[in-house]
Amino acid sequence: MGTATVILDGGMGRELQRAGAPFRQPEWSALALIEAPQAVEAVHAAYIASGANVITSNSYAVVPFHIGAARFAAEGEALAALAGELAQRAVQASGKAVRVAGSLPPLFGSYRPDLFEAARVNELLAPLVSGLAPHVDLWLAETQSSIIEARSIRAGLPKDGKPFWLSFTLKDEDTDDVPRLRSGEPVAEAAAVAAELGVETLLFNCSQPEVIGAAIDAARDTFERLGVKIHIGAYANAFPPQPKEATANDGLDPLRDDLDPPGYLHWAQDWQQRGASHLGGCCGIGPEHIAVLAQKLV
Repeated sequence: MGTATVILDGGMGRELQRAGAPFRQPEWSALALIEAPQAVEAVHAAYIASGANVITSNSYAVVPFHIGAARFAAEGEALAALAGELAQRAVQASGKAVRVAGSLPPLFGSYRPDLFEAARVNELLAPLVSGLAPHVDLWLAETQSSIIEARSIRAGLPKDGKPFWLSFTLKDEDTDDVPRLRSGEPVAEAAAVAAELGVETLLFNCSQPEVIGAAIDAARDTFERLGVKIHIGAYANAFPPQPKEATANDGLDPLRDDLDPPGYLHWAQDWQQRGASHLGGCCGIGPEHIAVLAQKLV
């Protein structure tokens, strides 16, 4: 397995907004793909310069939820291809050995397992996979709220030999002693399914840092019990806890003052001690945070 920590990138949307790129609802980070692709490449470059070993394609918002059904049908595959191309271009310009993860988002809305429609998965997933495939080194199904979401994305991926990474978002309000996905399903159950699906790396993202440590413990214990070797990782957001009715990216949430780079490093070091080897950030975690992780986590 190796012990070297893999440094992931951070959030895209707020960095685009901070850089002055076009940014509004409902398109979110997809708007820059359409109107200012150079800004997307610049954010990727900033994360690479900060020390990220893996960057994630800006394809998270390339779904009807954000860009609308008509635009998705007409341009979804081309926008996904552009997202992959911009990430790969930033890597090539850097001259560094950085991998590109193809972001496969929740297809029907973040944090909303109740909106999942099994019959429509292929309709939304296939254009993303087709557009990204020539440009990415691995597949990352991220911010998945339920086990069925993860199973469905895995079933829709080509047998291309590329690693499959899976990242779940965790319930971080009204929690109990059992770490859970936003669907309420226990992390231990989700980790067992991840092993069944042949996941190379299981991660937890887009949740507040406080709930991630217990999820890492549950995943680690599950993998040990099953006798499988699967990397574990985490990339939290800087939001306050999100209630059940929240939908990620339906507005700019406030950020926590305590999750500045040193504050976030404190959490990342704890995750590393628990066995996580792939560490980065999600919404509100920027290149300045990633630079500190790259310097301090070895």
